[in-house]
Amino acid sequence: MKLLWTKESQLRLLEIEEYIARDNPTAAINFVDELITAGESIVNKPGKGRIVPELSIENIREIIHKNYRIVYIIKKKSIDILTVFEAHRLLRKDEIFDS
Repeated sequence: MKLLWTKESQLRLLEIEEYIARDNPTAAINFVDELITAGESIVNKPGKGRIVPELSIENIREIIHKNYRIVYIIKKKSIDILTVFEAHRLLRKDEIFDS
């Protein structure tokens, strides 16, 4: 199965990296690499993530890495990472449905 990162998710990764890099550029790169690796981990087992509670849609799931939520949609031939954001806040529907 193919894994795709949407423009939204790529933008969020860039924002996370820029924010962390203000204090520690090396840590920023390493942390974003961790997020990418976590996202890639769902390729062979897409159902391992939980259903996103704000949506309750079977094929939109998320995994948690440290204090970040990685939200993805399972399609017939691909898994699309929709967004990445801090776990303390709720998912806004416009973050994924405008992707």
